[in-house]
Amino acid sequence: MSLILRALRSIALGLHLLGGIVIAALIFGWAGAGIRHALTLLWSRNLLRILGVRTSINGSIGRREERGLIIIANHVSWLDIFLLSAIHPIRFISKSEVRSWPLLGWLATLTGTLYIERARQRDTARVNKLITGALSRGECLAFFPEGSTTDGREIKPFLASLFQPAIDAEAQLQPIALRYFKADGSPDLAPAYYGDISLAETLKQIMGQRCTQAEVSFLSRMESKGHNRKTLARQAEHIISSALNLADPRTKPEKPGDPQGARP
Repeated sequence: MSLILRALRSIALGLHLLGGIVIAALIFGWAGAGIRHALTLLWSRNLLRILGVRTSINGSIGRREERGLIIIANHVSWLDIFLLSAIHPIRFISKSEVRSWPLLGWLATLTGTLYIERARQRDTARVNKLITGALSRGECLAFFPEGSTTDGREIKPFLASLFQPAIDAEAQLQPIALRYFKADGSPDLAPAYYGDISLAETLKQIMGQRCTQAEVSFLSRMESKGHNRKTLARQAEHIISSALNLADPRTKPEKPGDPQGARP
């Protein structure tokens, strides 16, 4: 059954990607931001439907901020991008490797993704300037502050550097908790794009499942004004890890034999 399902989804996915190419090539070059955002929203929703991803949403993004808004979320899969894109018009801040992804990287570039070369410290300053400008125009941006993906069973310490533009623009931060789960509530590792697992492998696993359950939870907004970037990063870590019932990434586990409650 999984082979038949995977084959049918592969055909539908191929046609959907072809449609995305045609739309991007013929429309995105001249269309305004509103049209591009609407098409991206619809395309992302249809992609999730084709892949059998069912999304439950807790809360909402709320009112639009004139001073801009930054969405921050934990990062499990490349699917995260489309989960968020299917809910609200967003420009992503992403690692430069995404640009080289077959087809998806090209589509991400057309939708306005801002790329950063994390290995080059000077590039951070360049991207921060672009982010501050976008926020001052009231745009909604998003990034994954862990800097890499996990299997969904932990949270990595958040990188503080990309929080600085939010402070400079006095923008609000919207934390979001993402998780993929099975019918019994346990983590679903099929979508997890981490370690040595390739994008193609995760796609194969997702398409072989009858259904992939995803949950998007909007948490309490954070004010950047009056804070420094390290404080914001730690606060965001705590909010998201608590919502997912995961350990704080900066709290070391107790060692065997340690007195109860002791920490190194």
